[in-house]
Amino acid sequence: MSKVIIIGAGGVGGVVTHKCAQLPEVFSEIILASRNENKCKAIAAQLDRPIRTAQVDADNVPELTALLEKEKPDLVINVALPYQDLHIMDACLAAGVDYLDTANYEPLDTAKFEYSWQWAYREKFEQAGLMALLGSGFDPGATNVFTAYLAKHYFDEIHELDIIDVNGGDHGYPFATNFNPEINIREVTAECRHWENGEFVTTPAMSKKASFTCPEEVGNYNIYRMYHEELESLVVNFPTLKRAQFWMSFGESYLKHLEVLGNVGMTGIDPIDYNGQQIVPIQFLKALLPDPSTLGPRTKGKTCIGCVVKGVKDGKQKIVYLYQIKDHQDCYAEVQSQAISYTTGVPAMIGAKMMLESKWKKPGVWNIEQFDPDPFMEDMNKYGLPWEVIELDNFNLDD
Repeated sequence: MSKVIIIGAGGVGGVVTHKCAQLPEVFSEIILASRNENKCKAIAAQLDRPIRTAQVDADNVPELTALLEKEKPDLVINVALPYQDLHIMDACLAAGVDYLDTANYEPLDTAKFEYSWQWAYREKFEQAGLMALLGSGFDPGATNVFTAYLAKHYFDEIHELDIIDVNGGDHGYPFATNFNPEINIREVTAECRHWENGEFVTTPAMSKKASFTCPEEVGNYNIYRMYHEELESLVVNFPTLKRAQFWMSFGESYLKHLEVLGNVGMTGIDPIDYNGQQIVPIQFLKALLPDPSTLGPRTKGKTCIGCVVKGVKDGKQKIVYLYQIKDHQDCYAEVQSQAISYTTGVPAMIGAKMMLESKWKKPGVWNIEQFDPDPFMEDMNKYGLPWEVIELDNFNLDD
């Protein structure tokens, strides 16, 4: 029986709350907190069991610390903005509470995301006897666990990793993002980095394109190589990797809109003066775009996210693909969300469950692939994200 505070009432926060509420034997008390408590109350009204809500500014460390000291939760599940990760970690340290998030820290004024800031907290959490689990979403998150599972059960050494994230869903808008627009656009427009022969190689954003056919008739999609934070931790924790890449699918309409918006400066992150006011263009653009949490009822199609790993087993080369497919409308029917939020929120709940059940429990700051993947993979099958493994005869995205 455990008490959790979930911080963040966006699309992912709604899914995490729904999924935690489905397991009262694990999450016996749930508090959903956000800067806008009305959003928390709207999510709470969807549930079959009562939860409490709270108003808190996650950027205000003393205010958040006071809430944690008052409520004394066993765990904070952070599904707020990545800009707030360090503030929430500081509050957890001050109040003596374990911590979990789904995305690594990103400074508000620099389009750069990496684990160094959070890894710097390792000694603090270890000395406090507290645990911080980083990146317990889907990518990062489930894809890290997929890699660990394949390394454990299918290979003696893994040499190449391709993480492929395909969203075959259609929401009907000319341009919209499936998660926070500001974070989405900053990620997509950042320089690409992939791991090759012991170092990260930098290339222009979206400059490498390939075609990928998803299994189970999900379809064929254009995918683009980009940087994603799980590569940073995976190449450290699996040092036999010679190459590691991340790919994501994008439609032509999305890419054309993004190009035009970039050309006119609407994706900029530096403040500009407008009629005597300082505004950040990408934040203004975010206000114009559809809220991702409202896309659920209109999004049709499926996601297909997985890992292709090449390596050696018993002296022989082999290729294995581990993937998960999710239907957007199935997600909406269950938790009133589209699949992007669902596939992020369910692993957050499972990671929290691993910690609360002490299956994953160790003081310090950890990436998700550093723990035994088996119980997490079992729970993915139980709680809405069933996965499949197939062996491939060949695989090449270089063409």
